[in-house]
Amino acid sequence: MRIVAALAAGAALLITPPLARTPGPPLPALLADTGGGSQLITAVAPAAGATTGTLIWWDRRAGRWHEAGRAAARFGANGLADGAGRVQGTSTTPAGLYDLPYAFGIDRAPAGTKYPYRAVTDRSWWCEDNASARYNRWTEPLPADCAPGEAEHLAAYREQYAHALVIGFNYAKPVRGRGAGIFLHVNGRGATAGCVSVPRAAMRALLRWADPDRRPHIAIGTRGGPLDVRRA
Repeated sequence: MRIVAALAAGAALLITPPLARTPGPPLPALLADTGGGSQLITAVAPAAGATTGTLIWWDRRAGRWHEAGRAAARFGANGLADGAGRVQGTSTTPAGLYDLPYAFGIDRAPAGTKYPYRAVTDRSWWCEDNASARYNRWTEPLPADCAPGEAEHLAAYREQYAHALVIGFNYAKPVRGRGAGIFLHVNGRGATAGCVSVPRAAMRALLRWADPDRRPHIAIGTRGGPLDVRRA
């Protein structure tokens, strides 16, 4: 998803503080589905229209979920939308539960990274052209049926794509027009065009933590309302 410009002056770098730790069961214990693995990332906004929130990564040990780390998160410039009905080009982050197919980056993977990690080169593109056979896929080079104006040149986003994880939204069986190129990546100047972003140090910590053998997923949503993350 193409990176959008910073928000209006005075709001571009505004980050809400992390959600306060509250007594009671950890958030993953309240979810209807966590993907079946023993690692989970929750990305929670205070409301559907919010552009900032909190990302927490969790480990399941001996039948209980334990917080492993947290960071301030940024979402789409127009907040969150139900992933099942999201429309491409709306600058909304898709709410729902998704797998994390692989990692990539312009920079080398942090030491200790276990995830499959793909190096970005000048030939690396993400096709977002609904008419292309490579819709919502990494491609090298850009195929003839994917218009340059409908694709993201990954190497052009030196800061944001220093490190990233692919979010499996609309990925396994892409639906045309629903959206393409949704990632968990390093912060840019402000809100995203639909991705989830975190500070660089947090992204590097996530890559050292994530273990594909433990089947990590990401649950994106809000605290209440129709996009309540607890419905994931």
